[in-house]
Amino acid sequence: MSSKKTDNQENINKTKKIAILSFFLLLALIVLCISIYNTSTNNRRLPSLETTKKELAIRGDIISHDNFKLASSKKVYKATLDTRFLDEDKKELFLKLFSIYSDIPIAKLEKKINSSLQSDPGSIVLSYNIDSRTAKNLKELSYKLMRLDVFKSIKINGNKVLRGLNISESGEKRLYSYDNSLTPIVGYISKYESESDKTKVKGVKGLESSYNDILNDTKDGILKGQRDVLSYISFNKDSIIKNRIDGASIVLNIPLKLQKTIEMQLDYYKEKYQAEEIIVSIMESRTGKIISLATSNRFNPEKIQQSDIPSLNVNAVEYLYEPGSVIKPIALALVLDKNRAKKNELIFAHNLGSTNSKGEYPKGKYKLGRYTIKDDHSFEKNYLTLDDIIVYSSNIGILQLAQRLSAKEFSDGLKHFGITQSTGIDLLNEKVGYIPELYKFRAGEDRGEDNVFKATVSYGQGMTSTFMQILRAYSVFNNEGKIITPRIISHIITNDDEKIELAPTPAPQVISPQTANRIKGMLIKTVNIGTGKNTHIDGLEIGGKTGTAQIAENGKYLKNYISSFFGFANDKEHKYTIGVTVINPSSTGKYWYYLYASESAVPVFNDIIESLVKLNYLQPKAN
Repeated sequence: MSSKKTDNQENINKTKKIAILSFFLLLALIVLCISIYNTSTNNRRLPSLETTKKELAIRGDIISHDNFKLASSKKVYKATLDTRFLDEDKKELFLKLFSIYSDIPIAKLEKKINSSLQSDPGSIVLSYNIDSRTAKNLKELSYKLMRLDVFKSIKINGNKVLRGLNISESGEKRLYSYDNSLTPIVGYISKYESESDKTKVKGVKGLESSYNDILNDTKDGILKGQRDVLSYISFNKDSIIKNRIDGASIVLNIPLKLQKTIEMQLDYYKEKYQAEEIIVSIMESRTGKIISLATSNRFNPEKIQQSDIPSLNVNAVEYLYEPGSVIKPIALALVLDKNRAKKNELIFAHNLGSTNSKGEYPKGKYKLGRYTIKDDHSFEKNYLTLDDIIVYSSNIGILQLAQRLSAKEFSDGLKHFGITQSTGIDLLNEKVGYIPELYKFRAGEDRGEDNVFKATVSYGQGMTSTFMQILRAYSVFNNEGKIITPRIISHIITNDDEKIELAPTPAPQVISPQTANRIKGMLIKTVNIGTGKNTHIDGLEIGGKTGTAQIAENGKYLKNYISSFFGFANDKEHKYTIGVTVINPSSTGKYWYYLYASESAVPVFNDIIESLVKLNYLQPKAN
């Protein structure tokens, strides 16, 4: 009986143990279920299975007509390191490897890292200016450093975190491959931070500014998909891929080879004449295509210095000056087009007196109210033909003819030639100049009196214009009386290689073809026997007019001069309008005569034509 009792007691104990064990198992299961439920429903800091990467789009290129990239952009990357995660025992290894891959001196890297470790450990930028090839190599290095345990995990907000070397896009950098060539026409840029904290650029001057919206019409690319264990995107049917859209590129009418040839010539002549600046442009007379727009004053857009500031403006369109005698053919064209002068008419030169040993009469003097206007040249006769007035540049001859136009005819005529009007060139900040108001031109008109404002403007004083305005005006004489719009840009190339031609601009008829050709003949005669005779080249049709004017400042004339020669050079197939302006050449001492256009602007003009022949832009006709 006692044995039976014992067995019952053991069964009871076993049952209790099983019950207790079952209770604890059930409790553990309940706890596990609750834990699983909380874990599944609570927000956790788990890496996302999906990742998105943006690919930075960059600014378009500026390309010469002969396909050289004058300005282009490249992506740059930055390398960042959080020094809290760097194992100091392996710091030397990191420095050596990073220096090898990045070509950054160890000492420079060590200084940055030590400064962070000693003061405030955290994220530092090792370099902002890493090119794409180096960035790719550094990304591979980052993975290798992880495997070498160069970085250690630390607890942040209760979670273990591990961060290594990070390589990411920092923005874009603008490159100018040919240093100062075609500046300031190309222009320059400034940097700014985009909304995504990337360094972007925008145009400030020149073509970079006038075509900024087209060059900067970009859209970043997007890559979105599942992330693998190495944080790379694993693409599948649900992934999103949007290619980046870079800015459009602009192609110039200007070939780099011709431009550099002209620039080298201007460098030589600037030093020879000790001039402040020399400006040159060559334009197709029928189309307005600018095939060269050069200056002696240039700068490197990547390394602008304090001394470069005066050279940042495009003085061909921004510098106003009194053009001088180059206005005379325009004034005479207005008179001829209104039939106010006879073909064989003679104009008194007001130069009575005895002749000198060369058979020349004294320089003419013309009394106009309280003013006395003089000629700069002596003549062997007292009466001048219309051709003589242009060929030998008579102030007195042209001012008398200008009086035959009404105030409105004279003022409107100058404006039709583009004086005081925008040329339409594809550059910003263009100035338009000044001519006297209409009421000033009208003074004395009702009494038949000579007008001093008409007189001075007829030979290019008491008014201002830009170099480009005069160049455009002279295209009229080489284009059957039509005025064209100068264009630097040929076409635009979009991101998908679509070529967009710029719409041609109308060419208004300014004067009749007969008048234009009459003036053209006078300009050719000026080159053959007159003030521009040093520019004659056999087999080419060349014409032009000199102009020498004092520089005015604060209402007074300085003893400084601007010398110009504007004209044209043609062969059987090609017609070019060409301008040369020499600002403030030497006018004292041994070479005082450089102040005259015939001694400064004309030789430059001649060299330009010779270059056009050598580079096959012009082909002289064989005798």
